[in-house]
Amino acid sequence: MAGIDRDFGEFADAQSSRLLGLAYTLTGDPHDAWDLVQETLVRVGVRWRRLRDEDPSAYARTVMVRLNIDRLRRLRREIPVIQVHDAGMPVVEVGHVDQWLVDALADLSPRQRTALALRFVEDLDIAHIAERMGCSVGTTKSHLSRGMTKLRERTDSAGRARSKEVTNP
Repeated sequence: MAGIDRDFGEFADAQSSRLLGLAYTLTGDPHDAWDLVQETLVRVGVRWRRLRDEDPSAYARTVMVRLNIDRLRRLRREIPVIQVHDAGMPVVEVGHVDQWLVDALADLSPRQRTALALRFVEDLDIAHIAERMGCSVGTTKSHLSRGMTKLRERTDSAGRARSKEVTNP
C-alpha cells in the first residue's frame, strides 16, 4: 500500500505544474485553476491502482477538461456575483504574454478556449481534442475555427494599435 501511495505522490509532483498550466489556460483564473488541478488529482488518486500501469497523465488531462466543462455548466446556472481577484497570483507565468492576447482569450467562449488550449498547449490533433471534450470532430473543428477567427481579429487590431503607437510617439 505504501508503494502505491508513493507512486501516486511521485506522479502528482511530476504532473502538477503541467496540469496547472493547462487548468489556467482553461479557466483564465488562478484560483479556479488550482481547484481544477486538485479535483483532477483526487479523481486520479481514487483510480490509481488501475491507472498507474496505463497512461495516468492522459487520463488526468481528460478528467480536467471534462471537470472544467461541468464547472462551466454549473456557472451558467448560478447567479453571477462580483468577482474579486487576488493581486497575488499563485500561477507562475512562463515568459511574457501580451495583454491583448490575455484579453482575447478571455473573450472566447469556454468551449473555444478549451479547444484552442488542447490544440496549442497540449498539441493534440482534432480527433483527440474531440475525445477529451466529449464532442464530435465537426464540433471541435467549429470551435477551433471560430476561436482562431476571433484571435485573428484581435491580432489585427492589436497590430494596428501598435503601429499607431510607433508612428505617433
